[in-house]
Amino acid sequence: MNPLPFVHLHCHSHYSLLDGASTIDRLLERAKALGMNALALTDHGNLFGALEFYQKAKAIGVKPIIGYEAYIAPAGRKDKDASSMKEASYHLTLLAENHAGFRNLLRLASSAYLEGFYFRPRIDKELLTAHHEGIICLSGCVSSELNRKILAGQHGDQFDLVPAEEVAAWYRDLFGDRYYIEIQNNGLEVQQTAMRGAVELAGRMNIPLVATSDCHYVQRDDADAQDILLCVNTGRFRTDANRMRMEGNEFYLRGPDEMYAAFPGLEDAVRRSQEIADRTQLNLELGQRHFPIFTPPEGKTSEDYLRDLCIEGLKQRYTDRPHRFADGQLSDEVIQRLDRELGVINKLGFPNYFLIVWDFVQFARSQGIEATARGSGVGSLVCFALYLSHVCPLEYDLLFERFLDENRREAPDIDIDFCKHRRGEVIQYVKDKYGTENVAQIGTFGTLAARAAIRDVGRALGLPIPRVDAVVAKVPEELGISLSKAIEKSDELRKDYENDGEVRELLNFAMQVEGLARNVGTHAAAVVIGDQPLVEYLPLQRVQGKEEVI
Repeated sequence: MNPLPFVHLHCHSHYSLLDGASTIDRLLERAKALGMNALALTDHGNLFGALEFYQKAKAIGVKPIIGYEAYIAPAGRKDKDASSMKEASYHLTLLAENHAGFRNLLRLASSAYLEGFYFRPRIDKELLTAHHEGIICLSGCVSSELNRKILAGQHGDQFDLVPAEEVAAWYRDLFGDRYYIEIQNNGLEVQQTAMRGAVELAGRMNIPLVATSDCHYVQRDDADAQDILLCVNTGRFRTDANRMRMEGNEFYLRGPDEMYAAFPGLEDAVRRSQEIADRTQLNLELGQRHFPIFTPPEGKTSEDYLRDLCIEGLKQRYTDRPHRFADGQLSDEVIQRLDRELGVINKLGFPNYFLIVWDFVQFARSQGIEATARGSGVGSLVCFALYLSHVCPLEYDLLFERFLDENRREAPDIDIDFCKHRRGEVIQYVKDKYGTENVAQIGTFGTLAARAAIRDVGRALGLPIPRVDAVVAKVPEELGISLSKAIEKSDELRKDYENDGEVRELLNFAMQVEGLARNVGTHAAAVVIGDQPLVEYLPLQRVQGKEEVI
C-alpha cells in the first residue's frame, strides 16, 4: 500500500470511445503498481466497460468502483431542438455506492440512450431525482454545471457565486452527504480558476471537497496517442490549429505523491478520495440465470412436456427408419439415449431453456422460415427431436457430452441460424411473447485492428492515402495479426519501419491505439431474453440511426 491515501475516482478507459487511450487491463495494472487499493471507472456516457472492469479488478485485488461521467441536458433529456448546440450538456461524475446505486446507474445510462440521446446520451435532473439512491455524486469537471456557473461568475480575482450556490444546493438537497464538490488540476489554467471558486463555495456551504484527476490515459507518454484518437474521433488532421484537443500531457494515471503535489494546501480533498472509495460496497451476483418463464400446458410440468415433445418429434423423425421406430414404439437405443439426455437436462435445471428455444423455432417452422442448429447442439438427440437440428446423432455417433455435461454448469449453447431475410420476424415473435422490455439484441465493439489502426492514424497524421495503403499492403494476410507480429514477419514492413521515419511514426502510433474500441455496432442476430425488463440487469442503448435496443 502507498502510505499516501488516494484513489482515482474520475477515470476513462477506451470505452470512452476515441476519447480514452487506456485498456482496462493497463489502468488496473498501473493502479496496482502505484499501491492503490481501489479504482473507479467513469467512462463518458456509458457503462460499456463496467463488467469487464469489475471482474478484472476483483481478480487482481483492486476494489472496483463502478461509475460513469453523465451528460446532463440543461433543458431536459427530451429537448432536441435543432438549434441547440451538441455541446449543451453538463458533465457529472456518478459512482455506485452499493447495489442499489449500481441498479440506478443502469437505469440512468439506459435512459440516456433510449430517451435522451441527442449527439450524446443525456440524462436530466428529473431522472436524477427518480434514480439517485445509492449513488455518490461528484460535481464534475470544468464542463460541469457547477464549474460553468463559477467560471461565468468570475470578475478578476473575485467570484459571484450565487448562481453556483443554487446549483450546489440542488445537488446537496438531493444527494445529501453523498454530494462532493470535485476539483481538478491537470495543469490547465481554467481548472485552477474553477478550483479557486469551488474552494470558496465549498467553504461557504460546508460541502466537502474531493480532488480527482481527469484521467484519459495511463502514462504521460500516452498523451500523443490520445491526441491521435481525438483526431480520429473528430475527423480532423493533427496539424489543424482549431481542432479539439486536450492541452498538455497531465491527463494520465498519476500516483498519490503527484496528486498531493498538485493540490498544495488541499491535502484533505486528496485524502477524501480514499474515504469515498472506502464507503463504496458493491458485490455483484454474477453467474445467476434469469431465464424467461415458459408456461407448459395446464397439468404438465416443464420436464413432462419436454419429454412429450421429444417422443412425438422422434416418432415423426424416424417414421421411415424401422430400426429406430416400429409398431408404434421407439427402439431401446433411442429411448435410452433420450432418457440419458433428459436426465442431465433435468438435473441441471434446463427444461425451460429447451422449451423456450423449441417454441421460437416452432414459430419459424410454422411460418416457413428456414432454421437450423449448428455447433455442438447437433450432438443432442433432444435437439434433433425438437427440430432444432436436423442431423441424427445416433446415425453419426455424435457425442451429447460435447454439448452438455453435468460436470459443466454453463448453460448449453444452442446456436440457431435463421434465414437472414426473415429472422426479424422471429425476434418480433419473441418480443411479443416475453415482453419488449425483456428482449434485446447484443452490442458489439468495433476495434482498431492492425490495418484499421494504420489507416485511422495515417488519416489523422495527414498522410496521403496511397502512402498509407502501401504500408497496409505490407501487413501479412493473417487473421488477428498484431502490428508487432506483422513487423516481425514482414521483411518489407520491418525495413520501412527501421529506415523510414514517417512510417516508423505511423506504426508507433498505430501500435499504441491498436486493439482499442472504436465504435459500437449490433450483432447480426444474437438476442438476450430475460425474466424481467433487462434494465434490471444490464445497460441498454440504441445504435445511432437504428431502432433496435441492444
